[in-house]
Amino acid sequence: MALQRLDVRGLGDRLDEVLPRPAPVESVAESVAAIVAQVRTEGDSALRTLTARFDGVEIDDIAVDPQEMKAALERIPERLRDALEVAHRRIADYHRRDAPDPVQMSSEGISVTELVRPVARAGCYAPGGLARYPSTVLMCATPARVAGVGEVVLCVPPRPDGRIDDASLAAAAIAGVDEVFRIGGAQAVAAMAYGTETVRRVDVLVGPGNRYVAEAMRQVAGAVGVPAAFAGPSEVLVVAGPETPVELAAMDLAVQAEHGPDGLAWLVSWSERTLDEVGEALDRIVAASPRRAELEATLASGGYACLVDGPEEAIAVANVVAPEHLELMVDDGRRLLDLVQSAGAVFLGPWSPAALGDYVAGPNHVLPTNRSARFASALSTRDFRRHIHVVEANRAALDVLGPHVVALAEAEGLDAHARSIESRR
Repeated sequence: MALQRLDVRGLGDRLDEVLPRPAPVESVAESVAAIVAQVRTEGDSALRTLTARFDGVEIDDIAVDPQEMKAALERIPERLRDALEVAHRRIADYHRRDAPDPVQMSSEGISVTELVRPVARAGCYAPGGLARYPSTVLMCATPARVAGVGEVVLCVPPRPDGRIDDASLAAAAIAGVDEVFRIGGAQAVAAMAYGTETVRRVDVLVGPGNRYVAEAMRQVAGAVGVPAAFAGPSEVLVVAGPETPVELAAMDLAVQAEHGPDGLAWLVSWSERTLDEVGEALDRIVAASPRRAELEATLASGGYACLVDGPEEAIAVANVVAPEHLELMVDDGRRLLDLVQSAGAVFLGPWSPAALGDYVAGPNHVLPTNRSARFASALSTRDFRRHIHVVEANRAALDVLGPHVVALAEAEGLDAHARSIESRR
């Protein structure tokens, strides 16, 4: 059986102690730090050296000619272009509704408003190389454009021939990307964070990747804006009951697991028969899949079939795992929704596969992984905007509120703070 069996019945509030945890990111931190330091020091030369080492490609031109995006858009099949444009429209529509309105408040002679300002330059990372992810190009660049970012740049690992695939370039054209660079991995993150001769530094960095990419984003945070979420290898947790369609549950486990190693695929049920049948169906899918190696790698390290006492306990497990994708493939999924505390995105019922969210549902598929859903959320327009407070007071406000400022300033021993108020009264 592809899934490791766990029996957590009766464990209650001990779940956090006994459930397996993701591999520590410290295991790659030292390697990533060396890559980041090399890019900071050597610039473009490091990017060429590291691309040859990790991607097996000798590149002369790091930047992709903008005309290549337009040409790719013309070359791709009409069916794919239609799909990209539909996905782009739905992603943009969702993120326009997601954009927050400025805060306004006025009381006791003080008005407080906000200036909402997009960052000047955003960097997007889309995985590539052996696979291609034009959907990630759309998911990263579209909310940046909706947020009003001035310049949007994209890094994608090159294929063995040194090119970026047409689908990703076409998605970049549709989403309005300004610059594309044929670099990947931690070196791409470092280049966008600190800048090189060819790649100008950005203000915000977004996008999912493997552990090296996610760890690199963690390390450069502070030098550049990075969302709080750890957007690493893909994860799914499927809650299934006796009524769950076995083949659909197995397929949805395979959907996220086929991204490759280091991800998670959890099946949680209170029915041993369901665990057995879904596991057997998953074994058949793995055996027949063209991405069998990726599936086996993920399931060997992060595939679990977890037996619980009931539906409520299944959600308790989900809240500890805090999965990127949570599928409630049960009849009473909406009732269980009230118990969900930590998940990147939730998909209700057998007709709402996570693949919808990956492509065309509208909300972003760049989601928190590695249990960061405990404190982080999906990528949104808020990650590309700054909120600047504007405070305006009149003399009456100082008469009413000034004494309180003076009292607090004196308690903290900050004489100039108190005098700045008293000198105005």
